[in-house]
Amino acid sequence: MTKRELIEPNPGDKRYVRRDEKGRFKEVDDAGRSLSQDQKRHAQTGSTPGQGDRGDRRH
Repeated sequence: MTKRELIEPNPGDKRYVRRDEKGRFKEVDDAGRSLSQDQKRHAQTGSTPGQGDRGDRRH
């Protein structure tokens, strides 16, 4: 799976995107929502850098 990258298409609109083999967007997640949902849940599994949506970060 490719790493997520943070893009800002418009000022104040940050999104995490994952690209396919051709460089097109495969998954798009709003950054604020992604981070807030991660903080609300206790980590069950760890994730590697760039794969934050595939697991949780242990705090």
